[in-house]
Amino acid sequence: MTTSGRDRRAPSGPRLEEITPATLDAALAIRVRADQEHAVEPVAHSLAEAYVRPAGVAWPRLIIDDGRPVGFLMAFLDIDWRGDGTLFRSGLWRLNIDAREQGRGYGRFAVAAVADELRRRGTDEMYVTWHPGPEGPEGFYRALGFDRTDETSGGQPVGVLDLARTPAPTSTPAAR
Repeated sequence: MTTSGRDRRAPSGPRLEEITPATLDAALAIRVRADQEHAVEPVAHSLAEAYVRPAGVAWPRLIIDDGRPVGFLMAFLDIDWRGDGTLFRSGLWRLNIDAREQGRGYGRFAVAAVADELRRRGTDEMYVTWHPGPEGPEGFYRALGFDRTDETSGGQPVGVLDLARTPAPTSTPAAR
């Protein structure tokens, strides 16, 4: 107990942490399954992209549960969608759940965490793109409430979640 009478133990359940010099190696160690590598860039590529973007556009975070890194996400914040200054969007840019941690609800947690952050920033819509095809994550995103638009970005389908009308996906990752 602290002097304020409250227990200050580490929070239980997954949480997001900034990528810092202290967490960089843990973030770089996140690896998706071999059969997913074609569908999502590795963490190192995502961090390089974050570095070369204007400040505040990329929001990279490490997903931690019970003191161990279980995944990585990167949101995009008010990105110039068309590159001409006429349309700005925010959403989930990358999601890498470590191969050993998949199927435990961390992907749902990540989507909910980004949705919460975007709502906190006053955003009404959350965008995502995904690798097309039967092995891609379209079903995952659709099950969370994303609607497929008629757009593509970089050859990938675009999905949108109406944050004003859709409650944030919730999930408690399965215990180990």
